Amino acid sequence: MARNKHHAEHHEEHADETWLVPYSDILTLLLALFIVLFASSQVDQKKFDQMRQSFSMAFSTGSPALLDSMKSVQQSQESSTSMNNDQQMKEQAYTQESAQLSEVKRQIDKYIMDNGLVGDLQTILTDEGLMIRIKENALFPSGSAALLPESRRFGTQIAKMLLPLSQKVVVSGHTDNMPINTYEFPSNWDLSAKRAVNFMKLLLAQENLQPERFSAIGYGEYRPLTANDSEESRAKNRRVEIMVVRNYKM
Repeated sequence: MARNKHHAEHHEEHADETWLVPYSDILTLLLALFIVLFASSQVDQKKFDQMRQSFSMAFSTGSPALLDSMKSVQQSQESSTSMNNDQQMKEQAYTQESAQLSEVKRQIDKYIMDNGLVGDLQTILTDEGLMIRIKENALFPSGSAALLPESRRFGTQIAKMLLPLSQKVVVSGHTDNMPINTYEFPSNWDLSAKRAVNFMKLLLAQENLQPERFSAIGYGEYRPLTANDSEESRAKNRRVEIMVVRNYKM
């Protein structure tokens, strides 16, 4: 009996307590897991995979890796939140700009209806911006870039409606595919470019429009709306377009 008692006391003195170390690590990991889950109100698949990899690394390498992994997950979450905020701000700006351009379109459409210009002017709101399309015969004599007197009247009104806007404005000239070769206009490029510049100058003649917002370009016959296979089709292709370019695009 004395021998067995002595053996038991000797065994207790040398009990293996190494199990405490992994037990402590497990408690730490569980605590960290609950903290991360509590802090993450919304976790998408990408974040979940990152946390899974992080905790896997922590189990294999110990507590220092856990801290680094938690930091990585936190940084990823903060980056995602920042991106979501930026996207929301962009969407809000796009919506506000769309409302602004829609109001200008409404004003121009009303002017078109009130003045019997339905066949001459058209407005289109697109992802690129607000397009104002004007037929050639409402602006110029055939083969000329000199503005007709009546065109100055609605050109002035359009300029006034553009006044509150801050967007860039591109005025483009377009012709049909019938060749032209005169001293003033050796090609359709020359004719379309001169028409765009002249109408742009008419817009800028109004006070307070900033010239740095405006540009003019001639496309000649190379951007037709329809095939140049009849006089009616060619008439549709001869036009000037005013594009109010969006500042914000989706």
